[in-house]
Amino acid sequence: MLEFYRGKTVLVTGHTGFKGSWLCRVLIGAGAKVVGYSDGLPTNPALFTLADVENKMHSVMGDVRDYEHLKVVFDQFQPEIAFHLAAQPIVRESYRNPRDTYETNVMGTVNFLECCRLTKSVRSVLNITTDKVYLNDDIPDHAFREDEPLDGYDPYSNSKSCSELVTHSYKKSFFTDGRCAVSTARAGNVIGGGDFASDRIIPDCVRAIEKGQEIVVRNPYSTRPYQHVLEPLAVYLTIAQKQYEDKRYEGYYNVGPDDCDCVTTGQLVDKFCEAWGNGASWVNRHDGGPHEAAFLKLDNTKIKKVFGWAPRWHIDETMREIVDWTKVYFENPSEIPSEMDREIEVFFQQ
Repeated sequence: MLEFYRGKTVLVTGHTGFKGSWLCRVLIGAGAKVVGYSDGLPTNPALFTLADVENKMHSVMGDVRDYEHLKVVFDQFQPEIAFHLAAQPIVRESYRNPRDTYETNVMGTVNFLECCRLTKSVRSVLNITTDKVYLNDDIPDHAFREDEPLDGYDPYSNSKSCSELVTHSYKKSFFTDGRCAVSTARAGNVIGGGDFASDRIIPDCVRAIEKGQEIVVRNPYSTRPYQHVLEPLAVYLTIAQKQYEDKRYEGYYNVGPDDCDCVTTGQLVDKFCEAWGNGASWVNRHDGGPHEAAFLKLDNTKIKKVFGWAPRWHIDETMREIVDWTKVYFENPSEIPSEMDREIEVFFQQ
């Protein structure tokens, strides 16, 4: 699958983020000509810096809300494939700054798709949204299917629902001539080495371990579809390739793990502590934060049926890889590119 990308020009918005940095490392290793567009490093430290990809690609700093600048980048590099990952991705931050969240996640999508519409070299487009786009009434054990209503509750989730609807409209209105295929991918909760974001459980675990403290868990009973970052990236790359070769593959896809990997946050942290060892532990401390869904699970039947996909790393293996990555980071950060390449090689050979 990765051989397909050799020599192709691929544009990635949000390339300096957690998923974006991993995606760039995969694409560079596959021999693609990678162009990134992002408004800077989202965290300090940042995986993008540790991954050592900046000097192996064209990295452009810019805001997806700046249409004119983004269009210049499309015009200059003439990408064949475009992945839209740029977003304000944190639920709690969306409560603090709803206007910025909507501007980035909705108008950013409009600007991205408008550039794709006007750039004739683009043949495959994938907008990455989230599992939180659905109308969620916290029905126990309900797995969302792609045809269910889109109506996220909080500003982040809702803005991503809007991003989906924008994509649907653009697809029906402007991409019917067969030149370019357009899809969306609704991924579950993505975890892995190198995520330093605030208000995410694995980064919270790592920060606590680094300080020699107990891990604080604010919602230990919430259920989420956790998966290693390479799992959705492999599906994104598959969708983009397949629809490039045959437009009939375009569509709207849930990208989530099997039921066995839909665990509570408390169970996830238990697995982290077990994999880390050395007496790692956690404490339940709800902080009275804003509403977040208690139960969330995706039905992944469609990607299994259409692409023959199956998850490669389940939750225990995922946690071992996270711990391995983190220990390399603690002991010798300069070895992070090699550790990422090792994980990528092992994952894609399975």
